[in-house]
Amino acid sequence: MKKFLALTLILALALPTFAACSKEEAPAPGADGPSQPVAAGELNLYTWENMFPQEVLEGFTAETGIKVNYSSFDTDETMLAKLETAKGGDYDVIIADDYIIETAIAEGLVAPLNKELLPNYGNVNPIYQSQFFDPENKYTVPFGAGVQTLVYNPAAVEKEITSYADLWDASLQDNLAVIGNYRVVNGMALKVLGESYNVTDIATIEAAGKKLLELAPNIRLIKDDNVQDDLLSGEVGAAVMYTSQVTLACLQNPDLKVVYPTEGVGFGVMAQFVPSAAPNPEAAHKFMDYILRPEIAKQCFEFMGYYCTNKAADELIEDAYKPFLTLPEDFSGETEMIQNITAEADEAHVKAWTEFKAACGQ
Repeated sequence: MKKFLALTLILALALPTFAACSKEEAPAPGADGPSQPVAAGELNLYTWENMFPQEVLEGFTAETGIKVNYSSFDTDETMLAKLETAKGGDYDVIIADDYIIETAIAEGLVAPLNKELLPNYGNVNPIYQSQFFDPENKYTVPFGAGVQTLVYNPAAVEKEITSYADLWDASLQDNLAVIGNYRVVNGMALKVLGESYNVTDIATIEAAGKKLLELAPNIRLIKDDNVQDDLLSGEVGAAVMYTSQVTLACLQNPDLKVVYPTEGVGFGVMAQFVPSAAPNPEAAHKFMDYILRPEIAKQCFEFMGYYCTNKAADELIEDAYKPFLTLPEDFSGETEMIQNITAEADEAHVKAWTEFKAACGQ
């Protein structure tokens, strides 16, 4: 576990988180990856749905003539399985989470960056570099970051919430939504027990699973997509959400309360990388460098709502979004990145998660 305070100070200094003739518009994201080799003037982009404003993709195509084939995955694990099957091929740029990138690098599925083709690389905020999954910044370009965050509506919740432990309060019965990431949700119980997200002791993980079962009466929804809508509509009074969802929710309802739990928060980075056998690595570097332009990074940040990882874009961000650039300046709590653990420990997590969802009727 590491302190985020030093990183916050660094950030405070930094702030005031396709080559052919085709001019076709970038297609809407699809559910599956490419099944045929692409032409020289195309780029295969693989990430989650709704990661880019359409005008950014269209702008890249208009400028370079490179057509963007955007396909999406539902989980990092789905992405890794497809990349393994393709032996590092099929895709030119992938954006995924830190822990899964570490695995992809270890399996030889990620190509080193050619930084000579990335003149805008210096715009990356160093606070998001040199992390566990790429300590030498050899393979990845940070694209977004965030923390696991609690948000609640004071008008719909009787209790003031300051910690993960508060979510177990009986007053929240059938009034809580949580995201569908088992390591995040199981991790809440671990943090309440004073443990690390990354503990590998099976008995400790099982104890957290039992603790999690006590939370089941309070759970109304377990879902990844658009949890902010359920909070805004009043379907739930409190939620554990991704940073992007927090941003969207608070922009629409400034009366919502954002909580950074006293037990500590999970911190994560999404990053771009080029697969080891990418069909068009030159186009991949052109795309990543395009995204690193401050004005383009601004568009992406305001569309996604994750922490901005481009320090050169910070001053361009609209005032309404600036409170969501990163953690508050007065934050002094601990943060911890969720990392890969042993197969046995992960199996224990999956078992605890399955039992928890069943107890919630999900």
